[in-house]
Amino acid sequence: MERVVLGLSGGVDSAVAAYLLKKQGYEVICVFMRNWDSSLNNDVLGNPNNNNDVCPQEEDYNDAVKTAQHLGLEIRRVDFIKEYWDEVFTYFLDEYKQGRTPNPDILCNKHIKFKAFLNYAKSIHADWIATGHYARIEHHGDRSVMLRGIDDNKDQTYFLCQLNQQQLRNTLFPIGHLTKKEVREIAAQLKLSVADKRDSTGICFIGERDFREFLKNYIPAKPGKMIDIETGKVIAEHQGIMYYTIGQRKGLNIGGKGGPWFVAGKEYDQNILYIASGDQNKWLLSEGALITAVNWISDNFPKEDLNCTAKFRYRQQDNEVSLHFINQHTLYVTFKHPIKSVTPGQAAVFYLGEECLGGGTIDKVYKEGKEIDYL
Repeated sequence: MERVVLGLSGGVDSAVAAYLLKKQGYEVICVFMRNWDSSLNNDVLGNPNNNNDVCPQEEDYNDAVKTAQHLGLEIRRVDFIKEYWDEVFTYFLDEYKQGRTPNPDILCNKHIKFKAFLNYAKSIHADWIATGHYARIEHHGDRSVMLRGIDDNKDQTYFLCQLNQQQLRNTLFPIGHLTKKEVREIAAQLKLSVADKRDSTGICFIGERDFREFLKNYIPAKPGKMIDIETGKVIAEHQGIMYYTIGQRKGLNIGGKGGPWFVAGKEYDQNILYIASGDQNKWLLSEGALITAVNWISDNFPKEDLNCTAKFRYRQQDNEVSLHFINQHTLYVTFKHPIKSVTPGQAAVFYLGEECLGGGTIDKVYKEGKEIDYL
């Protein structure tokens, strides 16, 4: 019997994944990954609830235990706190200090869920690891192909773009062929306690607490001017450049001064946040981008320029692009049509039909052959 170590998060997706693996005849060992010292949140933010409340991470662990017991499976709790701090959170802070907006979920998958967790699974002689991600894998001998999840609205391959062949070769995604509705229906039929549990939101180490208040404890806030990029007029005051993303509309708190307003750029040295009003998309449109830290999943790099599609944000529509590799870890992507809000620091993920080819970090953005200096 093949042994699978499943990341059981306390949510409905991994719970149904555990059930399906057991049903398929695997020996399933459930592991709850503790990636963040939740006491840090209470120390820097204060517990927003009363002192008798259990923090969200502990609630998730309790839910994971209930699921494992309900399914008759073993569950273990394993700490990856140091690995998360060193590989994910430190990078996260460094990027914010530069005014860029990183995606910690992609790094968490690369370094924790499919590296530290995989190493743990190997240490207990597991044949596979598994998670509740909405993605699919086809294993063809020594080559594995990652495909989008069947549920377009829940597909999570965007967050898995930094996985390599070794990681995929040892991975199963049991619910990738299901829709979210079907997953919840299975959980309800099994009478799992998490059947109606709502999906988690927010950044994993913060949860649903105030992001700005959390970040202030690591990067001091520095208020400055919000300036209309069209007129040069000071419109309002921002709370700190690192809190804002190119193209952002919500959370600017500019009422009664025209608009709607959106973030059009940052002058980091002068601590100026540039904003634009209405639908002046010309400030956000670009025609190409330099992508660094590229991870090409297949290990077979195109010998010529490749026409494919790309996403520059999660759940964004597919955009037709052409890729030109400069070297194995750097490429230039040309957009077939101008694209809005392609933002340095965020991820570009590439697809050929249903296959996720890989992705990298947006380093520079171009329009009419010139770099757009968003930062």
